[in-house]
Amino acid sequence: MKQFLGEFLSDVISKITPKMKTKELKMSVKVDIKQLLEAGVHFGHKTSRWHPKMAPYIHSKRQDSHIIDLTKTVEGLEKALPAITKAVEGGRKVLFVGTKKQVKEAVREAAESVNQPYVVERWVGGMLTNSATINQQIKKLKTLEKRMESGELAKRYSKLEVQRYAEEIDSLNTKYGGIKDLMGRPGILFVTDAIADANAIREAKTLNIPVVAIVDTNVNPEGIDYVIPANDDAIKGVKLLLDYVIEAIKEAKADK
Repeated sequence: MKQFLGEFLSDVISKITPKMKTKELKMSVKVDIKQLLEAGVHFGHKTSRWHPKMAPYIHSKRQDSHIIDLTKTVEGLEKALPAITKAVEGGRKVLFVGTKKQVKEAVREAAESVNQPYVVERWVGGMLTNSATINQQIKKLKTLEKRMESGELAKRYSKLEVQRYAEEIDSLNTKYGGIKDLMGRPGILFVTDAIADANAIREAKTLNIPVVAIVDTNVNPEGIDYVIPANDDAIKGVKLLLDYVIEAIKEAKADK
């Protein structure tokens, strides 16, 4: 296996110009292809599960699995990261979406570290396209939180009733907590799994909101504005890609 990885890395690097190995993406964000390899970003799904439209992003087969072409991953990041920076520079938000169990905490931490909205629990239908209903729920959440913090609920209701209000607040926060400070539509979406969060992508496309998505070999990449071909199951790889997004956001804020 080590021999294969060595040969694979040599082959991939030979296809990349020296400028691309740690390319500055019109900013200070640098993508290191060796880090992508070490994080397992190149491991795709089994060949029996692949989507034919991912063929341009596949480097080769290894036993019964596909190997993702990391040069395509670098190219995808080169296009996506400046788009993210541009959105933030324009005063718009990046909505992080990652509801898969193994990545949700990493997604939450990444979004909170740069003060961006996020969805890490089940995507509620209409979260983008039915803003009236969603805003009503967020308004209810904020009102209950304010009444709880001020002590109003404790003064007016019994302990049992206050406990029920607390449970309602927790429930609303689970659904909408990550977007309760999102005013209007996000400028761009960053999605960590194009299949698990297909509904988020679908709603974004309905509203012509650009989508950046991690796309594994079993995904149809059509309709995704910025395809990042990568292993969507490797938590180390997802965290690395999240780090690049964080850097792109920080770069935009630093320029203000």
